[in-house]
Amino acid sequence: MAQIESLFVTRIYRANLNDFGPGVDPEEVEANCWGIAEDDEAGQQWCEDNGYPGYTSYASLTDLPWRNPLFADIKQALDAHVAAFVKDLEFNLDGRELVLEDLWINILPPGGYHSAHIHPHSVISGTTYVAMPDGASALRYEDPRHARMMAAPPRRKDARREQQSFIYFAPDVGEVLLWESWLRHEVMLNKAEEDERISVSFNYKWGE
Repeated sequence: MAQIESLFVTRIYRANLNDFGPGVDPEEVEANCWGIAEDDEAGQQWCEDNGYPGYTSYASLTDLPWRNPLFADIKQALDAHVAAFVKDLEFNLDGRELVLEDLWINILPPGGYHSAHIHPHSVISGTTYVAMPDGASALRYEDPRHARMMAAPPRRKDARREQQSFIYFAPDVGEVLLWESWLRHEVMLNKAEEDERISVSFNYKWGE
């Protein structure tokens, strides 16, 4: 009798941000995101120069937990979520910890998207969701084996979830998603009619 098992599984962590930490109000986070975006002239200029839709603080302000107490609370919660994910992944950290490397705001207007990418030089990456209006774009993960599939035929449209080439997550406000930083992903087109999709993304690195 043939036996088939799944090997080298890619893990995705999904939880409510406030499962850990002091708890944050998404509406308060949203107000802070807008305030930071309005004051961040360097970030606004970077977005304009690079054709980035909407606003990101990725190139200007990535140390927000040290600037803003609310983001320090978010970091406290994220530290606990990442620790739980690391336990599931069964990493041998050799007595060292994963530490927050950078954290930034994303404000994506209707019609905006973020093309497929990875997060080099990090171990765990993720996003927590602040505002997700009706029609807000999902996050799409790509099968990391694509570059090695060569002559493989495409998957059927009704393939089991774990066999599909692309997986879509439509997170709710207050949720956090974590994944290993090498996993290619993209933010699909924001189809909301008027409102922006707001999120806070971050990377964790292996500490010294």
